[in-house]
Amino acid sequence: MRRVRIIPVLLVKQGGLYKSIKFSNYKYVGDPINAVKIFNEKEVDEIIILDIDATSSGKSPNLKLISEIAGEAFMPLAYGGGISTIDQVKQILYEGVEKVSFNMAAWKTPQLISEVARQFGSSSVVVSIDVRKDWLGRKKVFCLNGSKNTTYCPVKFAKEMENAGAGEILLNSIDRDGTFQGFDIELIQEVSKNVTIPVIACGGASSLHDFRNAIIQGASAVAAGSYFVFQRPHRAVLITYPPQQELIEEIYSQV
Repeated sequence: MRRVRIIPVLLVKQGGLYKSIKFSNYKYVGDPINAVKIFNEKEVDEIIILDIDATSSGKSPNLKLISEIAGEAFMPLAYGGGISTIDQVKQILYEGVEKVSFNMAAWKTPQLISEVARQFGSSSVVVSIDVRKDWLGRKKVFCLNGSKNTTYCPVKFAKEMENAGAGEILLNSIDRDGTFQGFDIELIQEVSKNVTIPVIACGGASSLHDFRNAIIQGASAVAAGSYFVFQRPHRAVLITYPPQQELIEEIYSQV
């Protein structure tokens, strides 16, 4: 039986917990500290916290909030948002966070990825790659909450980030985000077969079948936001996580 990481991704904005659809239409869903407490009870494998407001507004990481979240989390924690210096990385890791996630900084200053990997190890470095189709229908890497087209193709960028020292790729489909339409399997296959580091698939999960399929098609781990915070069909807020026995039967024993 293969144990696979199934990871909630929590989006933080101005201290609150939000969820998006295709990186827009943000809906407030509660307090991130309460969400972490619930996920503790659910025996979640890992959590990724992304401050989607920090970089776009020119803010540094909110160390107070990071400290509060890390103090409540009983599982490994990754944080991303507003990180642009090695000193910020040191402060975040000092607060008890296991991994730091880079998005725009990975594109603008790839040498930062290398320096963090050198000082703290590749296992502490996650590069978040957000992908959407451009106006010609080509899949490109976007940053700044999906607003800026870097013109990079996902495979090329993922390979460069691996070479720079990244230990993991968080691969997110903007076009699938919050839609419950399933993962972009083609994107997962393309990136996974061209890098040797773990790829965390994200964007569009609607069922345990989607998680299982993403793993079978090449992802090393799977992540989701809406799946863990909304109850369909009306998207009522309900923070939840599948029972461990269900994960064993539907995923771990089948991949």
